[in-house]
Amino acid sequence: MTVVREFTLPDLGEGLTGAEIVRWLVQVGEVVAVDQPVVEVETAKAMVDVPCPYGGVVTARYGEEGAEVPVGAPLITVAVPEGSDDGAGPPDRPATAGEESGNVLVGYGTAAPAARRRRVQPSPRPPHGTTAVRNGAEPIPVISPLVRRLAREHGVDLRQLRGSGPEGLILRADVERAVAATAPAPATAAPPAATAPTAATAPTAATAPATATAAPAPATAAPARAATAPAPATAGRAAATGPEGERIPLRGVRGAVADKLARSRREIPDATCWVDADATELLATRAAMNAAGGPKVSLLALLARICTAALARFPELNARVDMDSRDIIRLPDVHLGFAAQTDRGLVVPVVRDAHKRSTEELSEEIARLTEAARTGTLAPAQLTGGTFTLNNYGVFGVDGSTPIINHPEAAMLGVGRIAAKPWVHQGELAVRQVVQLSFTFDHRVCDGGTAGGFLRHVADCVERPMVLLRRL
Repeated sequence: MTVVREFTLPDLGEGLTGAEIVRWLVQVGEVVAVDQPVVEVETAKAMVDVPCPYGGVVTARYGEEGAEVPVGAPLITVAVPEGSDDGAGPPDRPATAGEESGNVLVGYGTAAPAARRRRVQPSPRPPHGTTAVRNGAEPIPVISPLVRRLAREHGVDLRQLRGSGPEGLILRADVERAVAATAPAPATAAPPAATAPTAATAPTAATAPATATAAPAPATAAPARAATAPAPATAGRAAATGPEGERIPLRGVRGAVADKLARSRREIPDATCWVDADATELLATRAAMNAAGGPKVSLLALLARICTAALARFPELNARVDMDSRDIIRLPDVHLGFAAQTDRGLVVPVVRDAHKRSTEELSEEIARLTEAARTGTLAPAQLTGGTFTLNNYGVFGVDGSTPIINHPEAAMLGVGRIAAKPWVHQGELAVRQVVQLSFTFDHRVCDGGTAGGFLRHVADCVERPMVLLRRL
């Protein structure tokens, strides 16, 4: 006998309420293993492969590619042998058809029947770093598939962890602490800050019934949901042209960017100042660094290093405003975001603890995040939690701009193209490499004197990179 299990879209974390189906990774009638990715979805922040907690035969798929699916809506149904193992073994245990994941994801449960599913009872939260061993029958509370994947990749047995989240949920930070505890050296990357903001959730398109793709299912112990029943998924609207013009759905990354920029304009009283700077010496410094051998240093990494030095001198700008409590919150760590244009739209990956990294380390991390942004493999956590943003719009061949602040941050530095221009150098007219720097700031966190001082310090470092040595 077999039992048909319904797998619904889980809560992928970071405040997301839905996702768009990009590509199905399995077909109806195909055998899937526990934790095998079955569908690729696009959230407002990243592309995510969603693993299925059940092993068996896929009997139905709900939703077409391009459809918007809310959290909790069915994705597929899987026929699994009745009484199969709950699959709650160590993360490196091979999965086989007929097993089920024992990890409790928000949005779907464990091997027990729905009416008898065990709830995780609230328990006193232990100090960070403590562990508690679960027996084989106790479910493992996990907040998202990303956390389970991280544990599997690093060989962390989730049964040995006690979560620090609500009702004992195991969070990404818990797994990262376990990884750091077993590593031979301290980890270089810190977990996302507790004050990390969440991006706006993806907008929902017009609702329409989604037709499931079904195949004859094996005999089941109990009547299952009809495979052709309408699923509460939201069909993706394609671009349509009417008498008034073309209508393009504002969703996914584009929709999230629109929501965040509109909120920034509504809530932040911003102001912009700018200055031209002679970048000739900065370019010469970069050439000398790269000529010395070793990994190449990018110009963006040098600018990032200048930003962290300027923020150390003007900490008022590494802040955010809490209007509910009417407080300005100055943040101790610099998580530097940088704007990256991709085929999916504008994204802002975040370099964690940028103030603790060398120029070479910044260059390596920026390159890694840029490649992940271009391939659409950035995790949601890599796109949130920034405290300051660097925007190099000079790559588009423009000189200046008035950037919109990345809410809820307090400032953004914009960098235009570096071009040969006439410039008075040492009392004589010369052709120099000139760049325009623009600085947009939240006027609630500081006055113009602070913002002007920050921008002037950045310009001084661009013109005379040796100024940085004074504080190194």
